[in-house]
Amino acid sequence: MPLVRIDLREGKTEQYKRAIADGVHRALVEGAGAPADDRFQIITEHPASDIICDANYLGIPRTDDIVMVQITLSAGRKLAQKRKLFRRMAEILAETPCLKRENLMINLVEVAWENWSFGNGEAQYTT
Repeated sequence: MPLVRIDLREGKTEQYKRAIADGVHRALVEGAGAPADDRFQIITEHPASDIICDANYLGIPRTDDIVMVQITLSAGRKLAQKRKLFRRMAEILAETPCLKRENLMINLVEVAWENWSFGNGEAQYTT
C-alpha cells in the first residue's frame, strides 16, 4: 500500500541509496504496520541546483545532504502511529547510513483505499 518516493542530491553511492530505501521500508513496517512484502519505492537523484530547501526552517539546521521522503498510503492511521513512523525512520536512518535527523524530511499523502491498483487493471482493495 505505500508508494515511496525518495529524493536526494546526486552523487551518493548505491550502498547509501539502498540503506536509505531499506531504512524507510523498515520504518514503515515497524512504525506504520505496513506488510513486509508491500514494497514499492522510487529513488530520484537531483543536481544540487534542483533541490531547494530552507537551511533553517522551524529552527532545524539542514545541510545539502537533505533526503526528502514522500509516502503515498491509504488513509486511516492515527496521529500516534504517524509520529511513531517519523521517529522510527529518523532513528533507523541515523544508524545506517548515518543520515542526520535534521536532514530527513517526510511527507505523507493519504488516499482512499479505492484509489489503488496493483496490476491487472483491478482495484484490489475494493469489495
